[in-house]
Parts: sequence; C-alpha cells; structure tokens
Amino acid sequence: MKVGLIRCMKTEETCPAATDFKIMREKKCAFEGIEGDIVIIGVNTCGGCPGKKAVARAAEMVKRGADTIVMASCITRGNPNGFPCRHAAKIKDAIQKRIGEIRLIEYTH
Repeated sequence: MKVGLIRCMKTEETCPAATDFKIMREKKCAFEGIEGDIVIIGVNTCGGCPGKKAVARAAEMVKRGADTIVMASCITRGNPNGFPCRHAAKIKDAIQKRIGEIRLIEYTH
C-alpha cells in the first residue's frame, strides 16, 4: 500500500503526525489486516478551512504513486484537539469525485 496522508492544517503546529506513522508502521486501527508494506508517499495538510487544497494535494500524491489516500484522525475524529472537521465529508466526496476509484481511508487512529 502506498499512502498519501492528508491532515488538518489547524493541528500541524501541535501534532507532528507521529501517532499516525506509528499506527501505520504497527498496522493497528485503520491499518489492521493490511497485507504487505505500507509506504508513505507524502504527507500534506488540507490547506486550511474548508479543506481548500485537500483535493489538489491528494491528486498530486496519487500522481506521485499513492494508491491510497488517508484522511488523518485530526480531520475525521478531531484528534488531538477534540473538534472533528465539519468539512470532512465534503473533502472526502471531493477527493473521490476528482480522483475516481481509489482506496480512501477515513481515519488513522
């Protein structure tokens, strides 16, 4: 699996995505049962509310080899600040509409 990770711009100063990487490496939570290696192709933020750059950044990571786009838990579950993104569903839908058939994982941990 070749992953492109999209994370919340609001949490980038307080969260280095270390837990996301650990979860992928240990194949826990959203990555449980994944066969083979998990290779991180790229990590980027959504670009700020309302996720205005998430689609273009996801598309660029696919162009560079990602076969899976992962929306970090800071977007969909509000980790670590406790506030999930109110635009998460729209971001997900927009990524799928632009890229088409691609594996999209909606959280990490």
